[in-house]
Amino acid sequence: MSLNLNECLKNSAARFPSNIAYTFLNQSKTYSEFDKLVDCTASGLSAAGIRKGDRVALILGNCPEFITAYFGILRAGAVVIPINPTFTSGEISYILSNSHAKAVIAHSSLSATISALKEKLENLKMVIYTDSIDPECSWESLIHDTKEKFESPSIEEEDLAVILYTSGTTGKPKGAMLSHRNLASNADSMTQLTEFTEEDRIIAVLPMFHVFCIATCINIPISCGATIVIVPKFSPTEVINTIRRENATIFAGVPTMFSFLLQVQKATAEDFSSIRVCFSGGASIPVELLHRFEEKYKVHVLEGYGLSETAPVTAFNPMRGTRKPGSVGIDIPKVKNKVVDPNGLEVQRGEIGELIVKGPNVMMGYLGMPEATSSALKDGWFYTGDLARMDEEGYIYIVDRKKDMIIVGGYNVYPREVEEVLYQHPAIVEVAVIGVTDKEYGEIVKAFVVSNDECLTVDSILHFCQDKLVKYKQPKQVEFMKELPKNSTGKILKRALQVEHVEVN
Repeated sequence: MSLNLNECLKNSAARFPSNIAYTFLNQSKTYSEFDKLVDCTASGLSAAGIRKGDRVALILGNCPEFITAYFGILRAGAVVIPINPTFTSGEISYILSNSHAKAVIAHSSLSATISALKEKLENLKMVIYTDSIDPECSWESLIHDTKEKFESPSIEEEDLAVILYTSGTTGKPKGAMLSHRNLASNADSMTQLTEFTEEDRIIAVLPMFHVFCIATCINIPISCGATIVIVPKFSPTEVINTIRRENATIFAGVPTMFSFLLQVQKATAEDFSSIRVCFSGGASIPVELLHRFEEKYKVHVLEGYGLSETAPVTAFNPMRGTRKPGSVGIDIPKVKNKVVDPNGLEVQRGEIGELIVKGPNVMMGYLGMPEATSSALKDGWFYTGDLARMDEEGYIYIVDRKKDMIIVGGYNVYPREVEEVLYQHPAIVEVAVIGVTDKEYGEIVKAFVVSNDECLTVDSILHFCQDKLVKYKQPKQVEFMKELPKNSTGKILKRALQVEHVEVN
């Protein structure tokens, strides 16, 4: 396989010209048609002055224009900067400025924000709106038909392809620079591992600006001639209806999505009968949720692990052989995971340490941040900041983020361990555990709970934990919430809980 995303699409268009590349609502495009659209997009960008290495921001939701622009930018030799369209003006401004974006492709709902920013950002020369009728800035004008096939500039596998901005849990977001090789090699490894073929039809409801969707729902299917079933936004009933209508074969989601799908009362295994496998990522899926989902829908959920900096997947439960619930699986082809102590030395199997990763998928570095890059990348290994353990067979178990660990009276408490116990309670739908300041113990455990039973009490939850957790790991406080704060991918935001609940009286 070519380690060049542009060549991946060209190869699929040559091999499977009549296969459906994507469907969206009532429209679809074959690979032949899609490849021509990408040519038109690259030609339009080139005519407007976009050159190899220029950065083009994509600020779009899930739509055909996203994937067309994504591959059009790459075919022009430029670099894609995906941005969450729900970001604030300040967040968008920071990324456009930091990345030196020369152009923006967005929806006109952001026109006021982008117009104001364009006056301040010297690098920003061009703005295209996908739904505008103004020929000066319309998508239709950009992709007008060209008579000749677009000739791409020479694109090497080590050339920069995408800059993904991390969520910025500490300080400003960091731009992880990913090459064509990083992304294409990961797509190749995952295609092998998941046995993806041109017959597959994957539901793309994960946000397209997020690395999980870019890798799993765009790069992988395009590289093997499969179909992307684009869903604009997540609605449990709409996803189920789409799976049935489109005979989808793969569903990829974050744990929150699986939780909401599980709660659809009228849904049955029949609704998932066309699905051959589900992928879970973005955060650890609670084992109890995984078991309940598989029992209801009679499908396997394979959990994996990845980060923006690793393009993204590093470990995955195998399609064939042993699958271990609670584990994120084993090394994917060509990638090596290792658990190390603070000195970077590998720990004994079963011991907890920091997970580090090496392989062709590891990023080039953080844009304009040499110190952050040298801190994260050492001797070719990327230090993830996640605590993990590895069993004798090489299966990896993510314990928690290093910074999320709670220290109660000198004892380490990993929030995920407490959350796994609470998820076993039949009345608990969602839970998040954090540490809050305590004068006597330093920190104590607090649980935020979403329940489907109005009669559930704090005392009953505390009692439930008594024989399942040692005393210092048991929650000392429980707060009921209607819903937990989440980011746009559905990942629970513990930072938001910690900001509001920093100490105990």
